[in-house]
Amino acid sequence: MDGTHRRAGTLLGTVGLALAAAGPVMLVRARGGRKEIRAELAAQKITFPERGLPAGLEPYAGRPVRTGTDAHAYAEFINGNVARATGGRTYAEITAELHAAGGEDERLSELRRTAFMGQSLRASLMSAYQAWHLTTLVAGLGAALTGLGVALVATADALEPRSP
Repeated sequence: MDGTHRRAGTLLGTVGLALAAAGPVMLVRARGGRKEIRAELAAQKITFPERGLPAGLEPYAGRPVRTGTDAHAYAEFINGNVARATGGRTYAEITAELHAAGGEDERLSELRRTAFMGQSLRASLMSAYQAWHLTTLVAGLGAALTGLGVALVATADALEPRSP
């Protein structure tokens, strides 16, 4: 084996070791992220109501919100409730109406508070849902990097000259 092949083998081995070391770190971080999301959702003690859920959310009846998928479903539940309460208007639209009315309309002020609280809660739950997906991505990348690292180390090993 000439010097170029030896350097290539050394480079492949070094990169492979780095990737094989980085992959498990990513897996551990993903698991820690999931654990943190679960703990925060559990601390909020959010539970779907037993009855009155819209079509598609019935399987969640009575269940606590524990995962990103649960958080997404509850965010959709909140979204429906806010839309019904506000007639489909957003916080920004109600605020514009309130300002147009001179800012003194108590009914619009209360409706704006309702929209703000509902949309804020929904946004928080959607953040948990997005973080849940990020932990899935990090875990997948960690597994892929580990596999790639091992393959590169094996390739580098195969390039090493063998004694007869």
